[in-house]
Amino acid sequence: MKTVKHYSLKKRLIWGTSIFSLLLGCLLILAAYKISLHEVDKILDTQMQYMAEQSATRPIPTMASRIESHETYYYHQEGLLVDIWAYHDHNHLSDPSQLLLPPVKQAGFYSQQTNQGNWRVYVIPLKHYQIQVSQRESVRQTFAWELAGSMFMPYVLLLPIAILLLAFIISLNLKPLDDFKTELTQRDSDGLAPINSDHYPQELMPTIEEMNRLFERIQHAQTEQKQFIADAAHELRTPVTALNLQTRILIGQFPEHEALQNLSKGLARIQHLVTQLLALAKQDVALSMIEPNTHFRLNDVALNCVEQLVNLAMQKEIDLGFERNELIEMQSIESTVHSIIFNLIDNAIKYTPNQGIINISVFSDTDDFAYIQIEDSGAGIEPEKYDEVLKRFYRIHHHLEVGSGLGLSIVDKATQRLGGVLTLSRSMDLGGLSVLVKLPKVLGSYEDHTKLNAKKNN
Repeated sequence: MKTVKHYSLKKRLIWGTSIFSLLLGCLLILAAYKISLHEVDKILDTQMQYMAEQSATRPIPTMASRIESHETYYYHQEGLLVDIWAYHDHNHLSDPSQLLLPPVKQAGFYSQQTNQGNWRVYVIPLKHYQIQVSQRESVRQTFAWELAGSMFMPYVLLLPIAILLLAFIISLNLKPLDDFKTELTQRDSDGLAPINSDHYPQELMPTIEEMNRLFERIQHAQTEQKQFIADAAHELRTPVTALNLQTRILIGQFPEHEALQNLSKGLARIQHLVTQLLALAKQDVALSMIEPNTHFRLNDVALNCVEQLVNLAMQKEIDLGFERNELIEMQSIESTVHSIIFNLIDNAIKYTPNQGIINISVFSDTDDFAYIQIEDSGAGIEPEKYDEVLKRFYRIHHHLEVGSGLGLSIVDKATQRLGGVLTLSRSMDLGGLSVLVKLPKVLGSYEDHTKLNAKKNN
């Protein structure tokens, strides 16, 4: 698949303003040249007219100026040439080195083309003489260019600073786009809360409004889908429970019937799977809702889970008890914390052999976080499979009939929801799996913890 290379809006704006500034500078120097040439013409025309008029008020003998072909007439040398010649003397009119114009009837400015270029000539016709003052037009143009250059020089010197300032201003004004991208990047798949548009510019409002509508539609669709799964799992649990009870009655009447024993185990597994699916579906539905935080003791929740599962542990003669039990007050979602502890103990009972040991520890080493640790004497899990067992329906010990591969996935999802961290390792004391859950004692908003987990994953 061909990779599309996207352009940078910031770079385009910086390059565009830089090129525009250069073009504007070219237009400015042309305008400055035109203005300077106009002013130079006015000043030098006045000077030429004054020299000619002064020559006409006093008796001056005829005089002729010659153009020196090797001479360069600079503006500071003025290059003004004065010619006074009598009408009866026409010999010099055909001399290309002279600037003499044929006799004119009216005083004024004229143009003269010679081998040395164009000349500006002011002529005063007298009774017997003609007076003319000449100046090369290129002198005036050079003078105008240098004046325009001197006016344009500050612009050239300030242009790099102006471009840097423009780049800074453009970057500063485009920062909301980076903030918008960062906010979206920090969201996970469940982060469908509306985007707060208070600190974004007006140009982004249509995009933010449309994205908020999209989030609302996705959230509504996900809630309906998850609610359907929860309802379906709930409806399945009733007939499966009834079948399991009927099977137990039949086993009581025919205790030696092997087929009934296998049927009972299969129904127990189905019942466990439906229960796990129901718990997972309820948890997913709850992720899209904001539940109120409640104040409770973590020890009481852990003890309640032990009381609910102690019968399963007794059936396998498992030593289930507290290794460490500190009094911890929490402000969080009690049902989610209960789901975490219940599934961890239930999972440990399944994978701990008969007459095994399960230790539960509830403790805290700081004022901000509480820890729940469940250790067992089972076979444990290889470290390279820690990430795999957190996936839904992934199982390692397939020979065990009871188990759906959802327990640790439910725990991981619930831990993320509470802004906590789940860590798997091998128990140093019992040799089996050790699961450590770190939870904040005071739960903030769901959006804050979603951003926290997103940053951690990135």
